[in-house]
Amino acid sequence: MKEFESINELENYLSTNILIEDIVVQALDLTSIEGLMMSKTFKRCVFLGCNMSNKIRESVYKENYIFPFIHIPYNIYPNRLYTRETLYNNYDPQKPDSYQQTLDKIVYDHFIKTGKETQAIVENLARHLHDHSIIDALQEFLNDYEETKIVAIMGGHGLSRDSKSYKQVTTIAKKMTEDGYLMVSGGGPGAMEATHVGAWFANKSDQDLEAAIQHLSTAPTYNHPNWLATAFEVLEKFPCVEHNSLGIPTWLYGHEPPTPFATHIAKLFANSIREEGLLAIAKGGVIFAPGSAGTMQEVFQEIAQNHYKSYGNASPMVFLNKSYWSYDRPIYPIIELMKLRDNLQNLDIGLYDRTEEIINHFHTSVT
Repeated sequence: MKEFESINELENYLSTNILIEDIVVQALDLTSIEGLMMSKTFKRCVFLGCNMSNKIRESVYKENYIFPFIHIPYNIYPNRLYTRETLYNNYDPQKPDSYQQTLDKIVYDHFIKTGKETQAIVENLARHLHDHSIIDALQEFLNDYEETKIVAIMGGHGLSRDSKSYKQVTTIAKKMTEDGYLMVSGGGPGAMEATHVGAWFANKSDQDLEAAIQHLSTAPTYNHPNWLATAFEVLEKFPCVEHNSLGIPTWLYGHEPPTPFATHIAKLFANSIREEGLLAIAKGGVIFAPGSAGTMQEVFQEIAQNHYKSYGNASPMVFLNKSYWSYDRPIYPIIELMKLRDNLQNLDIGLYDRTEEIINHFHTSVT
């Protein structure tokens, strides 16, 4: 079905057709083209959260599908991905408490108030419709990228901005973005933020990146009151991003604010969909920076996807920090042994300390 997310695009389409069949119109205000709408015949069309007059509603009620608004604090039919401007509307870096008035915080408060695992049927329906719309917008966004050039970086949300690992993740993401990769993460703080900081500074100087990290380090972790403010200050000082990056956070972990360095944000309610989907779209491979239980879960999810080629291909799994993945969280030796025994198939794995080694692994792998 042909989808319309722009009133001008829809108006042009209606102007050249009398019988309108099998289209989807998403979150548009149709009152401005009421006359044009009334002059057409619609069949098997879907209207998702559109503003329409009673006349339009009565004319399209038969033989079509109208999904109305549900009056809650978020749009359940978003027709595009979020950005820092939409999630952090009303935010003023000079007034850190202004975060309380942003869409991101308002939706999170509503999420907590109605229950993370709510039994309210209307709220459940709204969340699923919202996530369906975000996934649809995500798929449209990814259509512009070659699948094997999409790489995710996984790692802990607690990774401090003043740590060596944080700086290394930014460098990796910067260089890979400059090499034409779309960098993806879970969209939160720590290693996730470092991914998008690196992508933001692609084709900027290393000195600019170093200056940015120094400023960010004055609020080293996401629970620091100036964590968000320092990010916006860096964004203002170093504007004009040349490359996109994609963050996929969730309101399940809404106490961890999404990084504003991601140019596109696919924020979801359902963390299970987010986790599976994030790894599924990273057909170019995954880099695992140091992390705890969540990162280890993602390691074994990615193993399963590669072993079974669940999404049609197997992609590189590259681990950053030999000591961490060999001793602190000693899962790499287990994976390597199981690969050698042929207990696990279709694995392209590597364990490195140096940035150049990690990037070279992707350049020499065939996904």
